[in-house]
Amino acid sequence: MLAISDLPALNATLNLTSAVLLGTGYYFIRKRNIRAHKMCMVTALITSTAFLTSYLIYHYSVLHVPFTKQGWIRPVYYFILATHVSLAIVILPLVLRTAYFAFRSRFDKHVRIARWTFPLWMYVSVTGVIVYLMLYQL
Repeated sequence: MLAISDLPALNATLNLTSAVLLGTGYYFIRKRNIRAHKMCMVTALITSTAFLTSYLIYHYSVLHVPFTKQGWIRPVYYFILATHVSLAIVILPLVLRTAYFAFRSRFDKHVRIARWTFPLWMYVSVTGVIVYLMLYQL
């Protein structure tokens, strides 16, 4: 059984897993391996959903975790955090819309929106891991 204090590490692991799946899915679509691309992207969607659930449970329980480091790292952390949070809000409807078009076989629209969704989703996943490392491991 996981304790609430275990959730940040789980969240970082889920974010990292999502990033790897996104990158692998991108690789597969560039190679025209649609089946493998679909498997990676559906798994990334499931992993990101698990992340969001765990994240909300953690922050419902803990509310706020202060960043206590001082010096040059402080503005770097807050810049990464601000861009991460802002884009995390934007990415949710983009991911849902992109997946909707794919599941409806509207691939013209899927490709058009995925060109925006992929880099933003990747950025949010990677910066989620960076925020965790800066907040809990520095």
